[in-house]
Amino acid sequence: MRHACLVVVFLGFAGAVQAADGELTSTLKDQKQVAVTIYNQDLALVKDTRLVSLARGDNRLAWRDVSARIRPETALLRNLSDPKGFYLVEQNFDFDLLTPQTLLDKYVGRKVRVIKTNPATGAETVEEATVLSANGGVVLQFPDRIESHPPGRLVFQAVPENLRDRPTLVVSLHAPDGGGEELELSYLTGGLSWKADYVAELGAKDDRLDLNGWVTLTNQSGTAYRNAKLQLVAGDVNRVREEVSYAMDGRIPMPAMAPAPRMKEEGLFEYHLYTLERPTTLAENQTKQVALLSAARIPVRREFLLRGADYYYRSSAGDIGQKLKVGVFVEFDNDGHGLGVPLPKGIVRVYKKDSAGNAQFVGEDRIDHTPKNEKVRLKLGEAFDVTADKKQTDFQKLSGTSRYNYVFEEAFQVVLKNAKDEAVTVKVLEPIPGDWEMLSESQPHAKEAANAAAWKVAVPANGKATLAYRVRVKY
Repeated sequence: MRHACLVVVFLGFAGAVQAADGELTSTLKDQKQVAVTIYNQDLALVKDTRLVSLARGDNRLAWRDVSARIRPETALLRNLSDPKGFYLVEQNFDFDLLTPQTLLDKYVGRKVRVIKTNPATGAETVEEATVLSANGGVVLQFPDRIESHPPGRLVFQAVPENLRDRPTLVVSLHAPDGGGEELELSYLTGGLSWKADYVAELGAKDDRLDLNGWVTLTNQSGTAYRNAKLQLVAGDVNRVREEVSYAMDGRIPMPAMAPAPRMKEEGLFEYHLYTLERPTTLAENQTKQVALLSAARIPVRREFLLRGADYYYRSSAGDIGQKLKVGVFVEFDNDGHGLGVPLPKGIVRVYKKDSAGNAQFVGEDRIDHTPKNEKVRLKLGEAFDVTADKKQTDFQKLSGTSRYNYVFEEAFQVVLKNAKDEAVTVKVLEPIPGDWEMLSESQPHAKEAANAAAWKVAVPANGKATLAYRVRVKY
């Protein structure tokens, strides 16, 4: 059995990618400026300005190196230098890119040359054949036979007109005067995304933190944006849903970095716009990070929280749990100390130095878009040394025949234990359903909401404290 490799040869390739006859081509060499505005939702607005030499009258312009994820219906080409009498006739987005496979597909039914080399003598023979199929391999018809996967090299005379090596927008336009014109192409595209990541370091006493914000940019749009003016929009912009959804996950580890100048921020309609003060390059298939903000010694509040559930207020529960986990939260105000600016949604990763001065990871949480003067609350994990035992000590059904007119009276006991060498305060938050009345309690509660009672219980170092209460619940 004969095994050989079929090699595809592109004849006249350099001239073919320039354009078809009478077609003008604009490349990145013509680019004077590019501006990219990226939104949170895998969406970006690109404004590409180039100096293009046009002929007088009708032109067919191939604008190369547009995004492969361009939404062609949003493309708008404007003449910035001489708009009078300038107008567009037609535009086409050629996204069928040149590869050996697509070239074979375009040549189905057409003739190619097959060059074979004698391995013993090195002599070459040339035959002409017609491409019958390129699906799962090439099938060629020679004058006297049909071969599948023939050995040798295929030689093509030209690249088909609608097959391009880069994503290209082809525009038919009319220019009243010839010569160099400054044209701007703007369009919406997918494949560009950004997200905010924050690195926070807690102080030794857990009452201060330093915060650095970074923007992670990901470019999977199919082209590069060199020395681009970069702007980011934070907010939930409404969009008509496409039939095809492109999902991306650009999650990468975030190291702690030195602070850098923050991005300029301003309001934009009901959103917020962040502008990088210097140009930056977004290479194709690249993820990069730029500084967003930096703030030092932000006052923080630490909270231990034991959150209950409403199901055990409806029936006899008995022992609810032993060594229940107590959540650990930190909270700070976005109002000064280097902050006081809108914070885009993202993940906040928190570190703290150990006794040797090494920063250790202590937890992370996701924040939503946060306006200035709002609180930022982060859950870092569950406390190791602070636990709780909870049980229902009494349950009585006072009246009622259905779930809509029951009256229950019940009592609970919560024992909080602290193995730390310092005293802590634990917030016990109970979601109590129905119409409820607190009958007795070992310490006063705060009614935080219609269905929520909260106690702040002081627990001594290496000790414990008990919270007991009785409540009547009507449904």
